[in-house]
Amino acid sequence: MKKIRLFPILILIAGVMISCGQKKTSENQNTMRSGYIKIAVDQTLQNVIQQEIDVFEGLYPAIIEPIFTTEQEAIELLKLDTVRLAITARNFSAAELAYFHEKTFQPEAYRIAIDGIALITHPSNKDSVISRNDVKRILTGEVTQWNQIYPGSRLGKIQVVFDNTKSSIVRYANDSICREKPLSNELNALELNEEVVEHVAKVPGALGLIGVNHISDENDSTVIDFTNKVRVMRVSYEDKATPNNSVQPYQYYLYNAEYPYRREIFILLNDPRGELPKGFSRFVTSDQGQRIIKRTGLLPSTMPIQAVKIVEQ
Repeated sequence: MKKIRLFPILILIAGVMISCGQKKTSENQNTMRSGYIKIAVDQTLQNVIQQEIDVFEGLYPAIIEPIFTTEQEAIELLKLDTVRLAITARNFSAAELAYFHEKTFQPEAYRIAIDGIALITHPSNKDSVISRNDVKRILTGEVTQWNQIYPGSRLGKIQVVFDNTKSSIVRYANDSICREKPLSNELNALELNEEVVEHVAKVPGALGLIGVNHISDENDSTVIDFTNKVRVMRVSYEDKATPNNSVQPYQYYLYNAEYPYRREIFILLNDPRGELPKGFSRFVTSDQGQRIIKRTGLLPSTMPIQAVKIVEQ
């Protein structure tokens, strides 16, 4: 009787040992399409990159664990060799390239998409068009009340909200919107783009800045829920914004640069052995990976596209 009881237990233990051994092998022997890696991702791009990961893992015996964090932290993780791949809203800086070259690495950068920064307001805000100049005046603190831009507005103080102080959106606001003038100290930082949407949906006087992919994927129920809660503003290059000269961040307007707040999305790679990080990079830049980007509302970088203008109502 004792032998009968011991036999299945021994089989179970053996099975566990084999299973553990297989997992260890898969983690230590990465190939272009198999194994396990961590990657660092700018959290403003979470929606689109998670879809890329899901499809890749469905096709190949690979596990990709994303660390959704700030752009600044993502690049630091790459420099520390905690990850071999980071996805950010900018290319390497000269200082970062010099850092890797000193360590005899030859990092690579692949542009994978064109994204945009969307401006969102509470649905009760009837003023849905704004000039690029007025956006700058708001972010630098020159304008603090809605009625300074829209005479007759009763919304009071403009409460600007970002995701967080180390995000790519804050950097973009500094580098590409305000430029020679500093951001106002009165701006508010939360943590995530999702929190910005929820805050704007509750505060009539709020103005939020978020990544376009959080409101552009019509196949994502969460995105649809977000777009029903807020109003996406139209932005104009002209000093006086009108419905006729202002556009929202649709793919067509990102494509022809009619929407002013565009930014490039890059894979930053430091994978000298050419393993799973390189394989995932090739997938994202392939036709299949670029179709995922297109489906989420961003503009793919490495595939031919047919831009269709949307007639806005």
